[in-house]
Amino acid sequence: MTTATETQFTAYLTLMQKWNRIVNLTAILDLKQMYVLHILDSLSILPYLHGKQIIDVGSGAGLPGIPLAIASPEHFFCLLDSNGKKIRFLNQVVYELGLKNVTTVHSRAEDFHPETCFDTIVTRAFANLQTMLTSTEHLLCKDGLFLAMKGLYPEEELTHIPDQFKVMAVHRLLIKELQAERHVVCLQKGNLWEKSLRL
Repeated sequence: MTTATETQFTAYLTLMQKWNRIVNLTAILDLKQMYVLHILDSLSILPYLHGKQIIDVGSGAGLPGIPLAIASPEHFFCLLDSNGKKIRFLNQVVYELGLKNVTTVHSRAEDFHPETCFDTIVTRAFANLQTMLTSTEHLLCKDGLFLAMKGLYPEEELTHIPDQFKVMAVHRLLIKELQAERHVVCLQKGNLWEKSLRL
């Protein structure tokens, strides 16, 4: 990780601390804890991103979208959130950090109908898996991937996934200095999963 990247992470967290006085962005305000719980946690799914066009649904304070965008400038990120104050914060982050690979959208997922689809849909603390899939599936490209960040292994949620979706994998995420469990659930549309089994 370059010095320039680390500088951007620090600038982002400092902005989050500043804006948290007027917008409820995070309950964690210690810079070291923020780095582990926000930056390192977000970056843990970097190896699982698929394609170039990524949408972070329910981005909130920009997690995981902003850290991922800083770390991987070759990807393009859309940060989607229904909270106008949080979108204003994200716009400020994008401006101050000079992030050319990030756009923001103020909308509910169900109401957002872009002209182009996304290769990967990422969510972190957005909703249960069933709600996440049904409210965002119209945003996903035909061969796209859903990545749902979870804490504990979501055993109960996995039993309620609609039939048109299939779980590709559930990976346990190992994050330095973080003892709590973290997982990412990787899902696709069912017909793609069935095709991969036949190949």
